[in-house]
Amino acid sequence: MDFKIIRPAAKDYSKLVSIWEASVRATHHFLPEQYLVEIKMLLPQYLSHTELYTLENQASQIIGFLGILDGKIEMLFVHPDWFGQGAGTQLVHHALRALNVRLVDVNEQNTRAVDFYKKLGYTVMERDDLDASGQPFPILHLINRND
Repeated sequence: MDFKIIRPAAKDYSKLVSIWEASVRATHHFLPEQYLVEIKMLLPQYLSHTELYTLENQASQIIGFLGILDGKIEMLFVHPDWFGQGAGTQLVHHALRALNVRLVDVNEQNTRAVDFYKKLGYTVMERDDLDASGQPFPILHLINRND
């Protein structure tokens, strides 16, 4: 499928939050509701401090986004309606080829994402028992040494 990657404006943040929520609810079943609510409230602030790229479909609708911070993929979310159609792959290829970003952290319990990144050539470098907020959701630190 043919998608277009563009840099979003602050006015697009509400759409990105909506995509984040739909994607997380489809893939992060292990996270408690209150934790999702807390992250959602902080997400606009995170977005404003992240180098963002959005993915638009042929109808110029934002269907996913990529966030880069400190040389690492911090966010990669695609609306569930677009899962399995190459949207996430195109965003990762953009990170690898255009931005030379090869690192990403993934919730270990999000097996769909772990499998997705491994399919794209990522390997586990290290594992933390807790996430960045100190919660008991293990994080895998992945690297892609290919291109």
